[in-house]
Amino acid sequence: MPSIFEYVSKKMVKNIGGKDLRPVKCLLDATKFRQLNVLRKNSQSRFWEQPDDNPVGFSLMDILEPSSSAPGHLATALIGGDISAGVEGSVSGNFIQAVSIPDPKLETLQNRKLLHPEPSFLTECRMRGDNLYVVTEAIELTKDTVLQEGSRVETLGKLAANFSLKARETKLSVPQGTVLAYRKKQLVIRKQGSGEKKKRLKVKQEGGETFHCISKRRIEEPLHQDFQLLQEEVSCNTALLAQLSKDVQAVIFHSILSLLGDREALCGLTNMLELDRLGQMEGPGGIILDELCQGTRPPWIDLKSLILYLLQALMVLSDTHLDMLALSMEKGILLHQRELVRSILQPNFKYPWCIPLTLQPQLLAPLQAEGLAITYGLLEECGLKMELNNYKPSWDLEAKMPMSALYGALSLLQQLTLPGGQ
Repeated sequence: MPSIFEYVSKKMVKNIGGKDLRPVKCLLDATKFRQLNVLRKNSQSRFWEQPDDNPVGFSLMDILEPSSSAPGHLATALIGGDISAGVEGSVSGNFIQAVSIPDPKLETLQNRKLLHPEPSFLTECRMRGDNLYVVTEAIELTKDTVLQEGSRVETLGKLAANFSLKARETKLSVPQGTVLAYRKKQLVIRKQGSGEKKKRLKVKQEGGETFHCISKRRIEEPLHQDFQLLQEEVSCNTALLAQLSKDVQAVIFHSILSLLGDREALCGLTNMLELDRLGQMEGPGGIILDELCQGTRPPWIDLKSLILYLLQALMVLSDTHLDMLALSMEKGILLHQRELVRSILQPNFKYPWCIPLTLQPQLLAPLQAEGLAITYGLLEECGLKMELNNYKPSWDLEAKMPMSALYGALSLLQQLTLPGGQ
């Protein structure tokens, strides 16, 4: 289940509403989403992208030429309303404020020139094909508060008790100024003109003609993008994994299994691979990095991209997903789960509305009692309403991306349990 901080942030976004408002999910990252901070995204898949924007550690002001003219002040507005949702020590009343960039200031910034020569991190982002964004509004706490777990009911409480899933934190101190949510716009860098070497920046609203927001893609999925395209993408990656040696597959499998219990380490390894900065890392992440440096594999296999594809799929999933995936790997039921997920995705992939779906009993039978409970938990975490004695849940469009990522993760992890593709 989400952390207390993520739970409150998401509840606040839901309660106060507003287009394109995104919750901050980790308290440690909350100071990195202030106004004008630059964010990036890079995805190995056409069917899921990282749920979180990654701060690059720079502000928009760090990449622009100095200017003697002040661009103006940030606009602030207090926001009322209770966002506790069952968490004691909640944030309510006028405890939050929206800090935004007024349009005149944004226009002033758009007319500023980029530093010359261009900052190195921008060059690196372009070479990787990253999408860049700028935080244009942040929802911040105006007072210190303590979030403490109260009467919140865990959706999978019984499952957690039966299979010893890790308990999440029960108390969290959150300081004044913490960013709970933000809005962003895409950063596009363009040349000023044919006779001008300097470059200018352009900030586009999400959903503009050159940017396709994932939420819009879910709603307006072209009918020709059927399940077969996802199947081809996943199959291509599993086929490459099958060409690795038995020893290499075993190293990756057991390292990933160990990482599933530590999202921070999982995120750290993902960021290192995305940034192509293979530094030092302790634990199972370090073992994977060592394997990447060995070079004992066919030259046509890009092992870094394969591992990153798997890691990005895992990062789409929740902590509860990861806990249950670890149990599934230990119980050896990945193949049965993969076939069940495929049987759901394949006939429903193109439908942008909620429709009843039928689970195939012959695919459920091999899972047995414990395996079935874990599998139902995985599906419920994706957004499907599941009951152990009900074979007819409903397809929900919101489940499409996590279900696709789950299918990709199950497929690759299952391949790693079959060394050499046997």
